[in-house]
Amino acid sequence: MIDAELRKYFWDVNPTKLDSGVHKTYIIERILDMGDEPAVAWLRRTYSKEDILKVAEKSRRLSAKSKNFWKLASQSL
Repeated sequence: MIDAELRKYFWDVNPTKLDSGVHKTYIIERILDMGDEPAVAWLRRTYSKEDILKVAEKSRRLSAKSKNFWKLASQSL
């Protein structure tokens, strides 16, 4: 389940039905593409650095701008 403060990023789905394990890739993509600092902090607490970087590198849904940013910022994760 997604924290209440993150529901604004999942306006197109029912956030109460999101499972952080089952929908891991979708959640990581959405937060990396649109999240603010608190959302990224939640992401870092919830998923491993390896999971986040794997999604950032292989995602077809992330914008090119976000992919570049997270590639450069990967050392700070």
